Amino acid sequence: MDAKRIRSTFIEYFQSKQHQFVPSSPIVVKNDPTLMFTNAGMNQFKDYFLGNEVPAYTRATNSQKCLRVSGKHNDLEEVGVDTYHHTMFEMLGNWSFGDYFKKEAIAWSWELLTEIYKLPKDRLYVTVFEGDAGDKLEKDMEAFGMWEEHVEKERILFGDKKDNFWEMGDIGPCGPCSEIHIDLRPEEEIKQVPGKDLVNMDHPQVIEIWNLVFIQFNRQANGSLSELPAKHIDTGMGFERLVRAIQNKTSNYDTDVFTPFIEAVEKKSGKKYGDDEKIDIAIRVIVDHIRAISFTIADGQLPSNNKAGYVIRRILRRAVRYGYTFLGFTEPFLYELLPLLSEHFGEMFPEIASQQDFIAKVIFEEEQSFLRTLDNGLKRLEHIKADMDNKGEKVIPGQVAFELYDTFGFPLDLTSLIARENGISVDERGFEQEMNKQKERSRAAAEQETGDWVLVGEDGGVQFVGYDNLESTSHIIKYREIKEKKSTKYQLVLEETPFYAESGGQVGDTGILVNDQETIKVLDTKKENDLIVHFVEKLPQNPTASFRCKVDRRKRELTMNNHTATHLLHAALREVLGDHVQQKGSLVNENLLRFDFSHFSKLTDEEIAQVEHIVNQKVRENIPLNEQRNVPIEEAKKMGATALFGEKYGEFVRVITFGTEYSVELCGGTHVSSTGKIGLFKIVSEGSISSGVRRIEAISAEAAEEFVNEQVNLIKELQEMLKNPKDLKRTIQTLIQERGELKKEVEALHLKQAAGLKDELIKAQVSKDGVNQIIAKVSLPSADALKKLAFELKNEVDNVLAVIAADINGKPQVAVVIADSLVAEKGLHAGNTVRELAKEIQGGGGGQPFFATAGGKYAEGLDQVVIKAKEMFSSI
Repeated sequence: MDAKRIRSTFIEYFQSKQHQFVPSSPIVVKNDPTLMFTNAGMNQFKDYFLGNEVPAYTRATNSQKCLRVSGKHNDLEEVGVDTYHHTMFEMLGNWSFGDYFKKEAIAWSWELLTEIYKLPKDRLYVTVFEGDAGDKLEKDMEAFGMWEEHVEKERILFGDKKDNFWEMGDIGPCGPCSEIHIDLRPEEEIKQVPGKDLVNMDHPQVIEIWNLVFIQFNRQANGSLSELPAKHIDTGMGFERLVRAIQNKTSNYDTDVFTPFIEAVEKKSGKKYGDDEKIDIAIRVIVDHIRAISFTIADGQLPSNNKAGYVIRRILRRAVRYGYTFLGFTEPFLYELLPLLSEHFGEMFPEIASQQDFIAKVIFEEEQSFLRTLDNGLKRLEHIKADMDNKGEKVIPGQVAFELYDTFGFPLDLTSLIARENGISVDERGFEQEMNKQKERSRAAAEQETGDWVLVGEDGGVQFVGYDNLESTSHIIKYREIKEKKSTKYQLVLEETPFYAESGGQVGDTGILVNDQETIKVLDTKKENDLIVHFVEKLPQNPTASFRCKVDRRKRELTMNNHTATHLLHAALREVLGDHVQQKGSLVNENLLRFDFSHFSKLTDEEIAQVEHIVNQKVRENIPLNEQRNVPIEEAKKMGATALFGEKYGEFVRVITFGTEYSVELCGGTHVSSTGKIGLFKIVSEGSISSGVRRIEAISAEAAEEFVNEQVNLIKELQEMLKNPKDLKRTIQTLIQERGELKKEVEALHLKQAAGLKDELIKAQVSKDGVNQIIAKVSLPSADALKKLAFELKNEVDNVLAVIAADINGKPQVAVVIADSLVAEKGLHAGNTVRELAKEIQGGGGGQPFFATAGGKYAEGLDQVVIKAKEMFSSI
């Protein structure tokens, strides 16, 4: 059975048991501060378990894209080294939301594995929870008894809290679990050591394939457990491991999930998988990482230098580094795997196929950039080694190794590898100390203590009324305390709220909660899963009281102007540039709109003007808003509604339309009643933010009017300054031309001055044992003049050794130039010399053996540079 059929069989089996198939949610998590990436199949169902939302169905099944490279589940350093860890993996699962429980989950899992997939019963073991005194939990004899109906008693093992009690995090739904393990060892090994002795012992051939979680508790912030109002089932089976077991392979990478990709890398590199362990690891890293990188980009997360984007950049660079070091890839190569990825995964995950070209372009640009960085890092290593050779040192300091990691993206193992090749080592303990310092800084900056929710009223769900009203009367359902950076704030959940929670790029509303006793400022409104959470600076004196909820009307109206303008802009960009334009991010607040979109070249002035004209035309047409709520998702797609990659849509959606077909989008944000309210739209900037992604910033309404007035006033001021010329443009062009001519005259005078200075320095040279030394302090107009002077001295003076300490408009610079013959014969090095001299001007620099420069900030030290240089070369 091939991998595709194994996946579809799982889904079809549970559909036959009345489970609703639910497509995978995006791999990048939004509206959940506890998670960066989806790391388990149950993530998208958290609100059902927490009771925040009533499920539309009581049974579900799917194959969920997961990523485990950060936080509690961090497998990155093991990926590629062993044969069963992955960054991105699929989690097959089935769920019950208050419907069936242990009996059905156990029976169905056994039937599917042994009757449908035909896995041998004598190779399977199951585990149940042994209880925990700290949590006052007894052994799960209920699950044990149910397993006895299917499995021999000696194959049912007890496991501790670490292995058999599942928790989504420090707080939240949790419960005991039963794991199913399979022994894939040869018969000879099984006869020597029984599989039950190797379960949960990290044996590479005795592995867990399915985990049945019986969610029945909620972990409180104080560590205690409380019973959930309903019991749920959450199962997760690693797709890659299941395929390995069914196809009877010793490695996940030997299955057809990965073999097509391994063959492609073999062909590209000319290396054979299976011949050398280092090459094998490199290939496994690449074929694993390309999935994580591509799926994450497809879901809207681009590589960057922070948060989720930085994690993806790390994964990508890890793959590039392995390819560069062990497979000889000096040019981009990962992006070439996209057609293969689309072929094998596009049917189940269509976002890969539909964005294949875009994803490949982003990866190509990232690869190209890091390969240049690798090259620069290697040059830096050469300088470090040369400096160490001069000092007779053999260990790269931890701080230097961390600089290579932090600045050039060099992992410690790459620095260590290169060091070993050069007969030196790295202070790894020092590196770890620097890394820990950075982690501590990050941890301190992000430290937050979140209390438990305190129920005030009956929790019947949250109703948002902010599309139709900016005021409403409501009560608090629950609240909690948040301690962050020595300050205490509170979060409130209201039974009914007009406050829009930050989502889809639109900022959250602010305003007040008011009654006869007090006024509470609402500082922000955000979503946490499906809760609307209001951030306030103090807790109401009487949390059970009724409050009048008032949204900041002006801020909301200005924000709505910009949000609607964003929709009009998106449609205009597609009209001008083409249908390949897809939204890749946005920010909408009361001051501006920022729109990120896929496009591979800079917009011309004509294209920007055309886009701007189309939007303003739609504004002048005063098109009324057509808002449709609770539209079935399939019907919305037939209407041509634009959906955003990386967003998770439910069965029913809200469709926002302006014009019959001009702009039709799925959107939960707030909008103006008609486009005329926007008044005026103005693009203020356009540029690149990453590979294949452009960003437009624009303003509307009053901000656009102010911008235009400022530009008009600026032109008036220029006209007055230039005595109101008839042709302002021609007058400015004439001034620019005159300035250019004067600049050339000044440069000519500087060159003449420098030529005279050169002659004086040559006359003042000191010759000793065939070496002509020129060591002097001078004044020069520019760094270019210093460089030109140094090279002219090198060309005109034989066996020259020159140190020029230059005052350049009050800024100190030092240039060292040494004849090639002296570099070869006497082992002199201009770069090493200038670094030593730069200490006198509180600066630094470097360069080649024959020429180097340094800058600093202490001009008074230039005299000492001359003295020190003469001392350094007194014996030559």
